[in-house]
Amino acid sequence: MELGSLVGFVSGVIFVLLSIFIATDFDVVKAGGFIDYASVMITIGGTIASTFIAFPLQKVIRSFRAIGIIFTPPKMEPTAAISNIVRLANIARKEGILSLEETVRSMDDIFLQKGVMLVVDGTDPELTRSIMETELAYIDTRHSEVRGMWEFIGTSAPSWGMIGTLIGLIIMLTDLSDPSTLGPKMAVALVTTFYGSILANFIANPVASKLKILSAEEFLMKEVLIEGILSIQAGENPRIIEEKLKSFLSPGLRSEVGNNPNPNPAGDING
Repeated sequence: MELGSLVGFVSGVIFVLLSIFIATDFDVVKAGGFIDYASVMITIGGTIASTFIAFPLQKVIRSFRAIGIIFTPPKMEPTAAISNIVRLANIARKEGILSLEETVRSMDDIFLQKGVMLVVDGTDPELTRSIMETELAYIDTRHSEVRGMWEFIGTSAPSWGMIGTLIGLIIMLTDLSDPSTLGPKMAVALVTTFYGSILANFIANPVASKLKILSAEEFLMKEVLIEGILSIQAGENPRIIEEKLKSFLSPGLRSEVGNNPNPNPAGDING
């Protein structure tokens, strides 16, 4: 569980509800004015409808599933990735490149397996790099599509909130016979703008931002793996490989290399 996302979500709900109750002097009836089902339908329903128009169905489904990743992201352990690369380099140095095939099959990291198998099969180093970087580019495209949908929601939700407000204003202006109802009708009209802003700034934009950070972490992990695999293929000294890969890490993490190996240090955040 990623505590930052959980704390942010829970605290956001608490602060919004608390501010509403404080502003209404804890009057439940007045606070109920922030609940309007028609506004929910036009804001959330309209946003979802426009999202389905803008993106293919399968990509929308995958993007909605990605919201769970911000709460339970795959572990990204660069120190463990480097430790695994160094371990493979030592095996290759002692037993030969072909011995890596059996070792890498016990690891869960598909990206690492693919790279090592290319090396074991005697693929040219430049072709190995090209294949791995092509896969990395595809991952980038897939991640960008997922983030793009949430960014689209972050842009369109306030617009749908404004559409709902305009609908409410039109309804209000068509009946001005009772001035005492103008205030409540105006409040209902403005609630849709409130919903649109909440959907955009409390959910969509933060989700897109967190996915971008997680994607950057995954890319760093896979860049480490690519460099390590090519170094093994070049027959470099395991100690030199370790020092080279440590340059990808912050100074505070470099001392941890080798202390916490993990067979699957770099997952794919979007499956």
